[in-house]
Amino acid sequence: MQPLYLFGLASRHSQWATVRQAAITGNIANANTPGYKAVDTASFEAVLGQTQLTMARTSETHISTPAAEAQTRTRDAKDAWGINNSGNSVSIEQEMLKANEVNTSFTLDTTIVRSFNRMILAGLK
Repeated sequence: MQPLYLFGLASRHSQWATVRQAAITGNIANANTPGYKAVDTASFEAVLGQTQLTMARTSETHISTPAAEAQTRTRDAKDAWGINNSGNSVSIEQEMLKANEVNTSFTLDTTIVRSFNRMILAGLK
């Protein structure tokens, strides 16, 4: 039987969602700051594509690779819904939609872990 890494995947997705939520809240907090450029994270698919699986090291001669981390980037002007007179690129409406996406991501992760946990418990009975 192949090992399932569902808990690890849900954990990584939650970490990514945490970073994205921090970027969104920072954008909302700076909504009235003149010249502030909104930031956003790379998509989870892009982060997951860059992440390499860690290998078990049974010998000191084995190579280990660090895992990729989700990083924020400045949002391009083409991504913004509009720029205020102050040069600020934060759109509260857009940030609230993104916050809802993050909330949906956390709900999905929780549901997956809960369902998988129930499945394991049913198998043990």
